[in-house]
Amino acid sequence: MAIRYWLGVVQRDHVLRGVAGGFAQVNHGARGPLEWMGPADGFVYYSPKTTYPDGDPLKEFTAVGRVADGDAFQVTQGESMRGPAGDFRPWRRRIEWDHDAIPTPIRPLLPSLDFTRDNRDWGYQLRRGVIEITRHDFELIRRQMRPSPGETRPSRPAPRITMSR
Repeated sequence: MAIRYWLGVVQRDHVLRGVAGGFAQVNHGARGPLEWMGPADGFVYYSPKTTYPDGDPLKEFTAVGRVADGDAFQVTQGESMRGPAGDFRPWRRRIEWDHDAIPTPIRPLLPSLDFTRDNRDWGYQLRRGVIEITRHDFELIRRQMRPSPGETRPSRPAPRITMSR
């Protein structure tokens, strides 16, 4: 089966939880988009904001990795906007994250990415929460998130996160 490439749109605080836990969760825990993915597919997160719903604007690629073996799985999470504790049961997919990747702003890549080039309304498509991207786009983003040997880039300190199950 051919390898495909995906971009998930999630606020940075949720991305950090997923990276720490080795999973991806998209579209408020929807199952469907995760089932489209296959083992070894590329996956990148784009974060328009730092937190939901009132975080600061960010507009960065915040994590990159590969879909691990296994199917989408469902978990029980604590209290959510949907109801009392244990009422939220999101779907997740195991991801082998590149822990050396650093957040990368989208703006310098806009003219080079297939999904943004010559499209002033490129952000509109991201409202779907998950889109399939080209191999070109995935590889370009991945390379930008990996500094060359000896290269240093200023980066924002990552906020502390806590995992709750």
